[in-house]
Amino acid sequence: MDFDFSPRQKEMVARVSAFMDEHVYPAVPTYERQEAEGERWKVIPVMEELKAKAKAAGLWNMFMPPHADVAHVDDTFVFEGLQLTNLEYAPVCEIMGRVSFAPEVFNCSAPDTGNMEVFSRYGTLEQKERWLRPLMNGEIRSAFLMTEPAVASSDATNIETRIERDGDHYVINGRKWWSSGMGDPHCRVAIVMGKTNPEAASHSQQSQVLVPTDAPGVKVVRMLPVFGYDDAPHGHAEVLLENVRVPVEEALLLGEGRGFEIAQGRLGPGRIHHCMRTIGAVEVALEKMCQRLMTRRAFGKYVSEQSVWEQRVAQARTDIEMTRLLCLKAADMMDKAGNKVARMEIAMIKVQAPNMALRVIDDAIQAHGGGGVTSDFGLARAYATQRTLRLADGPDEVHNRTIARMEFGKYGDLQQKIRDEQRARGSR
Repeated sequence: MDFDFSPRQKEMVARVSAFMDEHVYPAVPTYERQEAEGERWKVIPVMEELKAKAKAAGLWNMFMPPHADVAHVDDTFVFEGLQLTNLEYAPVCEIMGRVSFAPEVFNCSAPDTGNMEVFSRYGTLEQKERWLRPLMNGEIRSAFLMTEPAVASSDATNIETRIERDGDHYVINGRKWWSSGMGDPHCRVAIVMGKTNPEAASHSQQSQVLVPTDAPGVKVVRMLPVFGYDDAPHGHAEVLLENVRVPVEEALLLGEGRGFEIAQGRLGPGRIHHCMRTIGAVEVALEKMCQRLMTRRAFGKYVSEQSVWEQRVAQARTDIEMTRLLCLKAADMMDKAGNKVARMEIAMIKVQAPNMALRVIDDAIQAHGGGGVTSDFGLARAYATQRTLRLADGPDEVHNRTIARMEFGKYGDLQQKIRDEQRARGSR
């Protein structure tokens, strides 16, 4: 078993680290100042400057994995990025996770990454031309509308949004929320999941369709705060869809009744990308915690010399390392065996990463005392962000259910054997 990075991983880590050092970290104060000025939902100038530099450096669309069904247009354009595998992308994504806005700099931010993979895997050539090309060029952004406020969307069969056929069009009615990206001025298209056939089998009722965000009947009701943070200019919206009409041929992805198939193809990589970024964010929290503890004195000695803090820092380092290894294992299995075979590993890392992050960030907040809960050190916002990841792309309970059922499945017909033995004893 070789734990060393491959030559390509080493190259990409070096290139992204150098870009972060030269361009992204120095731009953080400028970004924060521009974000705080004026209108909340706006284009931030320094972000556009950074994106142009990243694109020119060839550090662009790094998340897009290799596909066998690469689409060509006149043999001149390929809908692909650098074609890193999940394992190759993992350490790069972790580096980007150290700064909240960095993934967008490299055109590697959610929900665009998942949406671009959907277009690449399931879109027609026309859909790719209209939406994937500008997304991969960084000219537009996108949203994914799945969760609904009126139902327990952790069971997606509950989704009530209706997508009804009317001649050559679909008519869409429903209410969505936690529609990330809808507040961005560059958001131009949303992938919407809803029911096209309520009478079909439970996992064949759903379809996914493309809805331009400026289509009549699309209304952003409000932007949702997370522990008081509005996450502008990206944001998470509650969206009302009232008699939204879209052409069937242009809008339908893959086919009617195949919404779950698309969702599973989309959410696997998205879940692990969140976890990769989480590890980077937690490394920053641990750095801040150590620096704080080693520069503050209490009761006659540095706080870092208090045994309770030695224990907490040691536990944080151990937890981070274990989580990183699980993340790399899941990424490697996805590359070698596919997302379906890697279901348990994806579920495990999706539960482990945000829970680990919350423990470490909470200790970092404690180490900073009253300063930890202010906005001064970025820890409160980091905590708010990581707390949402215990819900995003499926809550912990759903993933734990998957893990447990797969574990129980190892024992096959054990319960049936017990019942058979009980009947046999009873008949004696």
